[in-house]
Amino acid sequence: DLQEIGWEVSGDLEARLQQSGGEVVIGDLPEIDADPAQMRRLFQNLIGNALKFQKPDLPPIVEVSGHILSEAPSSPNGELGVRLQCEIVFQDNGIGFEQTYVDRIFELFQRLHGREEYEGTGMGLAICRKIVERHGGTITAQSSPGKGARFIVRLPVHQSPAGVTE
Repeated sequence: DLQEIGWEVSGDLEARLQQSGGEVVIGDLPEIDADPAQMRRLFQNLIGNALKFQKPDLPPIVEVSGHILSEAPSSPNGELGVRLQCEIVFQDNGIGFEQTYVDRIFELFQRLHGREEYEGTGMGLAICRKIVERHGGTITAQSSPGKGARFIVRLPVHQSPAGVTE
């Protein structure tokens, strides 16, 4: 239940939200087949980053929304198969980044800002990518400096019988 995970993570970040005057808005999110601990880590990292990279003069607002969509990819033998996917969007009003860095931000130990500006190890988004890939999904981002960021996660609603890969 992604909705429940979103509420739990928001609760975990309550002290940070009070300190910054920020807000996390959790919209309607679906239930999917996924490892709950990994989904919690995904939400913690993405919401936590949105709060961390806030504009100095503006309380951070993070909106998390989701919906079910379907894709109809072709199989190797030409047959069409429908695979339901869930799209989760993490939108913030933070500092944003140059879109040219979108691939770099998901690499391990890659930082766009110095440690003296923003805390962190440069591992959070790399971990997010690994979690999403383990679940057979994708993650990307859209942003521009000063305009906030939008992280888009797509995950299958149902896992294959083998489940999440280690």
